[in-house]
Amino acid sequence: MEKAPHDIIVFLIITTGILLLMAGFILTIIFLYRRRQMTFEKELEEIRLDYTNNLLSTRVEIQEQIFQNVSREIHDNISLSLTLAKLQLHTINFGDPAHIHESVKSVAEHISKAILDLSDISRNMNADIVIQRGLLAAVETETGKLRNTGLYEVEFSVTGEPVFMDGQKELVIFRIIQESLNNIIKHAKAHTIKLEMDYSETLLSVVISDDGAGFDMNEPGKKESAGLTNMQKRATMIDGQCRISSSPEKGTIIQLSIPL
Repeated sequence: MEKAPHDIIVFLIITTGILLLMAGFILTIIFLYRRRQMTFEKELEEIRLDYTNNLLSTRVEIQEQIFQNVSREIHDNISLSLTLAKLQLHTINFGDPAHIHESVKSVAEHISKAILDLSDISRNMNADIVIQRGLLAAVETETGKLRNTGLYEVEFSVTGEPVFMDGQKELVIFRIIQESLNNIIKHAKAHTIKLEMDYSETLLSVVISDDGAGFDMNEPGKKESAGLTNMQKRATMIDGQCRISSSPEKGTIIQLSIPL
């Protein structure tokens, strides 16, 4: 009977010690979890910052490319049309009514062409067609312009259930497609262009192929000259992949994969 108080005290001490150990263990777990959470949040913020910086860099690069295209279009097309119109105005024979009529008609055609070219440039510079109307409408417009030139047989197809993505993401995809088509126009000497877009549950797959001259993939500098580096960089910014395959006289295939 005399040992009972002593046993109770020992029991309380042991119990208190165990509770203190458990409390310390729990606090340690909470501390480690909180530190790990803070580290994760810091890494996440660094990833976000890196993504933002890279996206800004990509957007600046896209703007620079657009301005270069605008400058080239103004020099090659609009400037030529307006110069021809000016020359014809200076050479009008006011003593010949028939000549006046034909000259004025020709001048009006040159000015109309310059206006249409300016309108095309405006549409190319404006991202609203992508952000407001969506990627498919923008691609349809772009392929339609190629088809209307009469220089190419253009096939555009969409399979699967289209998914509307973030406007900036769709804009980057559109610029990759635009650059691919521009490369075909500049270098491929193609007759047929195929653009296929397939929407699966988790992936958007874009395949752009042509029957043009192609190139040797192993030749130094060829991949870079075809704009592959820029397209790959842009694809990486939206967690995608861009692959290219080509061989001389067998055309080129560009495959773009974007997770949805």
